[in-house]
Amino acid sequence: MGWLRTILTDIRPLQVSAPYRRLFFGNTIAQLGQQMTNVAVAVQVYQLTGSSFYVGLVGAFGLGPLVVLGLYGGAIADAIDRRSLALMASAGLWAVSLLFALQAYLDNTSVWLLLGLVAIQSGFYALNNPARSAMVPRLIDKELMPAASALNMASFNLGYTMGPLLGALAIHWSGFAAAYTIDVLTFSAAYYALLRMPRMPPLHDSPRAGLRSVLDGLGFLRRSPNLRMTFVLDLCAMVLAQPRALFPALAYKVYGGGAAVVGVLQAAPAVGALVAFLFSGWVSRVRLQGVAIVLAIMGYGAVVGAVGLTDLLWLGVLMLALSGTADMISSAYRSTILQVAAPDQLRGRLQGVFIVVVAGGPRAGDFVAGSLASRVGEQAALVLGGAACIVGVVLAVAAQRRFLRYDALEPTP
Repeated sequence: MGWLRTILTDIRPLQVSAPYRRLFFGNTIAQLGQQMTNVAVAVQVYQLTGSSFYVGLVGAFGLGPLVVLGLYGGAIADAIDRRSLALMASAGLWAVSLLFALQAYLDNTSVWLLLGLVAIQSGFYALNNPARSAMVPRLIDKELMPAASALNMASFNLGYTMGPLLGALAIHWSGFAAAYTIDVLTFSAAYYALLRMPRMPPLHDSPRAGLRSVLDGLGFLRRSPNLRMTFVLDLCAMVLAQPRALFPALAYKVYGGGAAVVGVLQAAPAVGALVAFLFSGWVSRVRLQGVAIVLAIMGYGAVVGAVGLTDLLWLGVLMLALSGTADMISSAYRSTILQVAAPDQLRGRLQGVFIVVVAGGPRAGDFVAGSLASRVGEQAALVLGGAACIVGVVLAVAAQRRFLRYDALEPTP
């Protein structure tokens, strides 16, 4: 049975570190409720407007605060106690969850109110996630970072799997207010887990959080081609081939379903990611992690494009599941490279950039996909987006071939 342990999930980070275990389960619970809110917002906006363009605007409204506060939030995470920052930002997120629930109970019909709440939520998210992510390397040993990255992606994708399904069911049975209320309750439990985390002040003298501190982090990234390449490749996938904003229209117009089908489409990539996670014991043994990222993202573009070539729900769901598998592999290695190659005194700022790319890229992608679909249709937008992703990866690798030689045993930023 030794061979089986080499391919199944490596859970050692959860076994050796109680603080990491608390952070992991707290994030998992919070992500579950957050994804219920995300699917509720998308469906509510689509029902109010009947337009994929407006669903794409959800991403655009979240992008601005995410970019500005993500970079600044990373600088704050390097300058003060990371637990304190996470607690403050999480309190803001919890308050926004309450407002989402309140507008649903009051039968709000203004799409602009929803978009405004999305923007505020995105700002608090941008402050919260760099602090939480920068905690992880202080909680476990470096050799366990690939396994921890896979676990973190599993946490994220478990929320992406169950959250949309539960959110769609809650909307179907009890309306939008039920989905938003569950988010409030799950976030309360996640906040308690964060309260039990240890204090985490800076290990080194850090500059005051401000423009100079942000520029120092960006300057380090400019001098770090391997780290920079992980961001560029992720943007190829998330901006050019992000299908999320098209799910409501696909569910209603192409597959002839409703909110329940939206939930299935939302969950499909995460199901694929979770399947990959269950057999992710091998991720720690791959040395050429740059090659793995490139192949995974090209595969992602191919299967997203294939979704636009079929009217069969089961085949579309299968392709979306495969996109989640590819994204999980790419994300695990990109996160590992960032956590291992970045110095601790810059880790918060670089995590801020990471959050801007990882969370901001899909929001920009929502707007791109929604805008393109309003001109050429949802299925054509998927095909064009998948092709653009592959072309973007090829061009990026041609300009930075050194990334293909990145060696996990000799990590260089």
